[in-house]
Amino acid sequence: MNDVPMPDPGEATVCAAGQGPAVWAMGSLFERLAAAGQTGGTLDAAVVTQPPGLATPLHVHTREAEAWFVLDGTLTYRAGSRLVDLASGDFIYLPRGLPHAFRITGRRPARYLALAMPGQVLDMYDQVGTPAPERRLPDGGIPPADIARWLELAPAYGLQVVGPPIPDPEA
Repeated sequence: MNDVPMPDPGEATVCAAGQGPAVWAMGSLFERLAAAGQTGGTLDAAVVTQPPGLATPLHVHTREAEAWFVLDGTLTYRAGSRLVDLASGDFIYLPRGLPHAFRITGRRPARYLALAMPGQVLDMYDQVGTPAPERRLPDGGIPPADIARWLELAPAYGLQVVGPPIPDPEA
């Protein structure tokens, strides 16, 4: 038997349904489940809802890996040279440093569990957006001020834009 004392594991982080902070940023709803400050920096977790057609530029995270579990809706993901279609129940893991981008496809919003390890990158959306008075998508699309703020903050969060979004197949 090992007599070495175990370090204090800290406190459990618990978030009841609909009780985490909610932010409208980049035309999306971010419902925080756990922040890096609550997990000793090891994890960020949020449920994210995004409107049809929303697309990110091809980008790289230099600090964290990401994982997504799709709860509802559909999206196309570019992960390195691979293009994959994801739907409800699908999962994707993106190692740190892998260029990636996505586009919400179909006619309804997509909703997914977003995880970042180690945590902190989701803090950027708290800085970009505003507290959501309701748990729904914001009206009006992506505000230009959000895009400007995202581009300003991205380097501080280890985010590098390296290419354009996935083309819109309907355009």
